[in-house]
Amino acid sequence: MTDQAIQELRPMIGIKAACAVVGRSRATYYRGHRTSPSPPRPTRPPTRQPRALDAAEQDQVRQVLHSERFVDQAPASVYATLLDEGRYLCSVPSMYRLLRADGEVHERRRQARHPAVIKPELLASQPNQVWSWDITKLHGPAKWTYFYLYAIVDIYSRYVPGWLLATRE
Repeated sequence: MTDQAIQELRPMIGIKAACAVVGRSRATYYRGHRTSPSPPRPTRPPTRQPRALDAAEQDQVRQVLHSERFVDQAPASVYATLLDEGRYLCSVPSMYRLLRADGEVHERRRQARHPAVIKPELLASQPNQVWSWDITKLHGPAKWTYFYLYAIVDIYSRYVPGWLLATRE
């Protein structure tokens, strides 16, 4: 609709004024009426990080982490011990990255597995089958005084078959 109005006004007053009259942004108009295809995004093949460990270095780190000496230690303590000895293999995050790739890093604490709670659903096909209730706190005539309105609601018809107004719960 607005595009048609802009097309009709364009020969007389120009695109800029036509867009202003109709109330549409010029960028929106030009985006919808682009004559040339949008330029393709340049794609390049993924390149390897130049400082990444090669396969031989990764195997060496895995052998150290799986050795009998370090098998029960965290990567941070392995890293510190090796540095004390004057050996540097890789950073602590790289050790964790290698262990995670092999599925050897996980939560050690027992985590509770709670089953999905199924919310009860009540279905009424006629009046007076299922009732629900609610308590509403109402302000009283003086400060710090309240009344409690107990209401019973029929789910099917949404009528209130019973209610009670009380001064306390």
